[in-house]
Amino acid sequence: MELPQLEDLPSPEGKAVLLRVDFNVPITNGEIDDDTRIRAALPTIQWLLDHGARVTACTHLGRPKGKPDPRYSVEPVRARLAELAPGVPLMENLRFDPGEEANDPAFVERLCEGQDLYVLDAFGAAHRAHASVVGPPTRLPSAAGRLLAREVEVLDGLLHGAARPFVAILGGSKVSDKLRTIETLLQHVDTLLVGGGMCFTFLGALDHSVGGSLFQDDYLANCAHLLKTQGEAIKLPSDIVALSPGGAFGPGKEPTGEVRAFGLDLPEGWMGLDIGPGTAAAFADHISGAATVLWNGPMGVFEDSRFVAGTRAVAEAVADCAGFTVVGGGDSISALDHFGLAERIDHVSTGGGASLEFIENGDLPGLVALRQGFGG
Repeated sequence: MELPQLEDLPSPEGKAVLLRVDFNVPITNGEIDDDTRIRAALPTIQWLLDHGARVTACTHLGRPKGKPDPRYSVEPVRARLAELAPGVPLMENLRFDPGEEANDPAFVERLCEGQDLYVLDAFGAAHRAHASVVGPPTRLPSAAGRLLAREVEVLDGLLHGAARPFVAILGGSKVSDKLRTIETLLQHVDTLLVGGGMCFTFLGALDHSVGGSLFQDDYLANCAHLLKTQGEAIKLPSDIVALSPGGAFGPGKEPTGEVRAFGLDLPEGWMGLDIGPGTAAAFADHISGAATVLWNGPMGVFEDSRFVAGTRAVAEAVADCAGFTVVGGGDSISALDHFGLAERIDHVSTGGGASLEFIENGDLPGLVALRQGFGG
């Protein structure tokens, strides 16, 4: 996919540049928990500063619903940016104005006022047709930042000419959230490994008992169709680690209940919360022989030490794989960080939802805006 690059801009010397970034970082009690997304924008910021630009950054933060909310003030982010890139101002949260999510032309005009150039480096927001994403390219000479360009290069490469064997691993809770991703990936991959809560609707489609596990009856027919038409490529768990009825897990809860490993059929009320050791070993074998790997979504509730083994095994296999490895999605990245493996992955995507939407559609509203923007 061809996108206008920084080098395609008119000379930034002495020009005012509006830089849309994705600084939607986790904040607890006013302190940033992880500044990865801020640091990821530094190559673009530095290039612009080195070429004489006056950069103003803008971002969204959380979901303030179109009005100012002190809980979502960018002040902690502004302070961190001042440390990493002194002299680069950061506008207040774009979503404090209802015009952002509504893509209001008047809000776009206010954003662009006094600006000469626009750079989109917020891959994590590029799937949103919001004012700050799709508006400025219609009014200003615009380009993709380094982070955005690299994300598109990698993901586009997965869809067009990935080295084979190409293995994708999908986890997470609901099959409904990733059905279109599954359908698209099955057109490109050699093997699709399915874990997490989403696997139980597939297992249910094969008439296995899923006990009290997360299960989406409305998607049984979809899963059954995929298994019938593309079952050779889809690999499901062969064993499950489950929690006894009434057991507790999750944030803020004292872990209780019995944990046992089962085959493919769970007793009534038992909730599957991780792939079993046999599945973990089989999935690792598939991953180890891959030339290209894409991983999105944990294999279980890895935040609970009783259900961490499956996700750990997959994460380690991806990190050990000699092929080109890509990990996308907030929970997968959290798992990599949890296990200290992020540095061993070839590309860690900064945009979970944007990554999935790009895979599903091969394009994003923000990318379309850049290609069809000012003068285009």
